[in-house]
Amino acid sequence: MTTNDDGVHPVGPAVLRITRAATNCYLLDTADGPVLIDAGLPRAWPLLVRALETVGLSPDDLVSVYLTHGHFDHVGMCDRLVREHHVPLHVHDDDVALVRHPYRYAHERPRWRYPIRFPAAIPALARMTAAGALSVHGVDAHGDVRPGARLLGGLVPIATPGHTRGHCAFFWPEQGVLFSGDALVTFDPYTAAAGPRVVARAATADASTALRALDALAATRARLVLPGHGRPFEEGAEAAAAAARRTPVA
Repeated sequence: MTTNDDGVHPVGPAVLRITRAATNCYLLDTADGPVLIDAGLPRAWPLLVRALETVGLSPDDLVSVYLTHGHFDHVGMCDRLVREHHVPLHVHDDDVALVRHPYRYAHERPRWRYPIRFPAAIPALARMTAAGALSVHGVDAHGDVRPGARLLGGLVPIATPGHTRGHCAFFWPEQGVLFSGDALVTFDPYTAAAGPRVVARAATADASTALRALDALAATRARLVLPGHGRPFEEGAEAAAAAARRTPVA
């Protein structure tokens, strides 16, 4: 992914990728109605509206938002969705507090070091800031996402702790698609490195746990991996997980 990949991108007959500032969320056309996976940054709002309009809908039509985790760059539109459109938010119980306070997250290494060590990441981080990364409002979410328990549209949460304590990916068996959140990305905003990997320790609570969680992603055998950051990985979940295991966590 480059830092100018903003837009609405079809990634299959039932999924639109919404990208702003190297950060993705996904609009799904499910049998139970339109579902959003993750809620990006605040200024991704016009792109979300555009994505909904392409299928003749508006934010009022969303039946649910499922959050992979509670970091600020995945909950940025939640406040507006709840306040103005009354869309219900759902996350694993272990990340409810983080959704409420999305900047209070555990990480293994100081964040300030990364722009110095990885100056190529500065444009992506600057674009995230311009997209509202420093002005995200926390919200209350239902802590009822339970690994293995099917959700609307047949989505299946996959426990993938490590990036955050309650991180869950979402597998859509009907489409063979895995929404990996930040358990596995193909672009790391903290280093600007591309290819399947675990996000840098600047934003990951426990890298060892995150690496072990790759086994659960591989076990889905999904044909397509759609990450929280980066472009789709079309070689399947097993290949993505194998590549991520081979890549040191920055």
